[in-house]
Amino acid sequence: MASSILASVTDKAKDMMPEQSKKMADVSAVTKDYNDKSNRITSDYGVKQMNTDEWLKVSNEDRSGPMLLEDHHGREKIHRFDHERIPERVVHARGSAAFGKFTLFESAGDVSSAGVLTDTSRETPVFLRFSTVLGSRGSADTVRDVRGFAVKFYTEEGNWDLVGNNIPVFFIQDAIKFPDVIHAGKPEPNNEVPQAQTAHNNFWDFQYLHPEATHMFMWTQSDRSIPRSYRMMQGFGVNTFTLTNDKGERSFVKFIFTPELGVHSFVWDEALKIAGQDPDFHRKDLWEAIESGAFPKWKFGIQVIPESKEDEFEFDILDATKLWPEELVPIRYIGELELNRNPDEFFTQTEQVAFCTSHVVPGIGFSDDPLLQGRNFSYLDTQLSRLGVNFQELPINKPVCPVMNNNRDGAMRHTITKGSVNYWPNRFSAVPPATQAEGGYVDYPQKVVGMKARLSSKKFKEHFNQAELFYNSMSEPEKHHIISALGFELDHCDDPIVYERMTERLSDIDLGLAQSVAELVGGKMPQEQRRTQHGQKAKNLSQLDFMPATPTIVTRRVALIIADGYDATAYNGVKTALKAAGALPFTIAPRRSAIYAAGESKDSGKGVVPDHHLEGMRSTMFDSVFVAGGSQAMETLRKNGRALHWVREAFGHLKAIGATGEAVSFVKDACQLPGVSFSENATVVDSYGVVTANQAQTVSFQEAVKMVKGATDFLGAYFFAISQHKNFERELKGFSSMVAY
Repeated sequence: MASSILASVTDKAKDMMPEQSKKMADVSAVTKDYNDKSNRITSDYGVKQMNTDEWLKVSNEDRSGPMLLEDHHGREKIHRFDHERIPERVVHARGSAAFGKFTLFESAGDVSSAGVLTDTSRETPVFLRFSTVLGSRGSADTVRDVRGFAVKFYTEEGNWDLVGNNIPVFFIQDAIKFPDVIHAGKPEPNNEVPQAQTAHNNFWDFQYLHPEATHMFMWTQSDRSIPRSYRMMQGFGVNTFTLTNDKGERSFVKFIFTPELGVHSFVWDEALKIAGQDPDFHRKDLWEAIESGAFPKWKFGIQVIPESKEDEFEFDILDATKLWPEELVPIRYIGELELNRNPDEFFTQTEQVAFCTSHVVPGIGFSDDPLLQGRNFSYLDTQLSRLGVNFQELPINKPVCPVMNNNRDGAMRHTITKGSVNYWPNRFSAVPPATQAEGGYVDYPQKVVGMKARLSSKKFKEHFNQAELFYNSMSEPEKHHIISALGFELDHCDDPIVYERMTERLSDIDLGLAQSVAELVGGKMPQEQRRTQHGQKAKNLSQLDFMPATPTIVTRRVALIIADGYDATAYNGVKTALKAAGALPFTIAPRRSAIYAAGESKDSGKGVVPDHHLEGMRSTMFDSVFVAGGSQAMETLRKNGRALHWVREAFGHLKAIGATGEAVSFVKDACQLPGVSFSENATVVDSYGVVTANQAQTVSFQEAVKMVKGATDFLGAYFFAISQHKNFERELKGFSSMVAY
């Protein structure tokens, strides 16, 4: 097809004016046909390459060793990719960040000599940047995507950058494939669409042709890739690092952050709508929480494997497409990360912050993880391209400890260094290297045995066991969401070979999954499981495993819908109790001018001024909707289609809905379905997260609320429903799909 297009361009050029024809001829001289079957991959200097999938390294069939700097093709491929965009980041362009602190409550001195991991008296300042991966700076926050979770620790020994994601694995095993996986996910090169989406031919073509990506794409099609908030997602270092203790003993380590608020996500329809209604939702959410004093917190944990046990697992522990199941390697939680201050200026802090995986401190080191080894080269190269050679002198990147070396000059140099020499050794013995006792970084004396080859260990060749483990570990609602997500993504692929191949690939994971998706997207119906299933599950892969031990509604956004003639007792009682519980109530009404309670004169000047009107905001922006009673108010709201839509949409998005007094019948009108019950008297009814009390008493709105399952008081039952984030039973019963929203 591309050849015919080029021929058409040439024919058109012949019919143009001479000047235009000359220009088209000029253009055709530098035009290449990517689909010419005679093409082979070459370097930029024309040499054909035999392998562009694996970095040259010291390896054998049992072990993948360190990468070699002499691999010019690998360095050229990454280097060219790093410099494709300027000045916007190539990936993780859209982000939001905050300052905070890191504290230890248990020393890891048995496995590491790093002060940041051993000194429990320290309070280490941090800067954490969240981001999406594929979209541009102007894309939306709530797209389906991996989220970056990059932490800069300003330690006393130098900066430690832990550059991770909200998913513990990645698409590729070897960093040399990074340009390919990102090119495949980015907008297609011929028309620059779609933006910030993986729902297109190229992405899924790559996923099929790289079986190693199977585990990762199962995570991206799960709820993990549409988080409710940056504050409600885990963070993972992804790669395998090393720790070395004072005895010189080395261990392998993975780093984990788990939020105290639990791990929660949107439903897909909700995420889609917010992307258009409020593209900055996650940015605002983070900023709002910190400004209100509800500082986000994460537990910090480590998974540690002694060097002597590296080969005792069925998977290669250096393979970034694999996680370490907690049943095999438990997480040891030793610290806490808190965010407590918003940036003063977005550009100079959030945009100019620069992370490098190669930035570690004594006691922390690198494994031979081939993705990490390449990232160490790539991230530094990217920052040099984006910010210049002196990027580490920018205030946001500058260490809090002294910095002194013989690096000089370059664009935008800030430091003024006095003295007549700038080299070592020098006649003054000035600025000598540090000793180990002085805190000098010690490279672990690792023994390396292997061939110089583009080769990975044989364990790297297994790609489906953990993809199945992940799917098996999902709850029923989460499995349903994965099927729906794959159905959406592959429905946007218009090349049959792409979606037909993918339905085949899914039968490597689970036949029922493959058949469900094939039916949705029109792929060939798989008839058999393509590999023997192990049937195993693992803990803490499902988001439902991370519900807070004590129910909480802290920072939950709750819409209180009122109209003239509303029940002031119910409204004021619920609003006061929400604030006392740390939630964020917002008043919504047909207009954003004063609304008056039942029996309240408009001349009194005592009306409530809403935060938003019904058309200016949507239910998608809130975690729950409460409708106060009042006969006049309900008469007004019943005539307002948008008010009914608010309730129906919240119902469809599985959110807790509360109503008292006359509002019960209004909510019943909005989402009455066989099997959903509503209160008819003073008894509180909780039916699939719709909590109603037809005759709520004043005592029902006491400020102190005990959130427990099965609570008999209105606020206790309603607040518990909010704390559960979503009512998935409503979805499993099919109710959410029966309401038009």
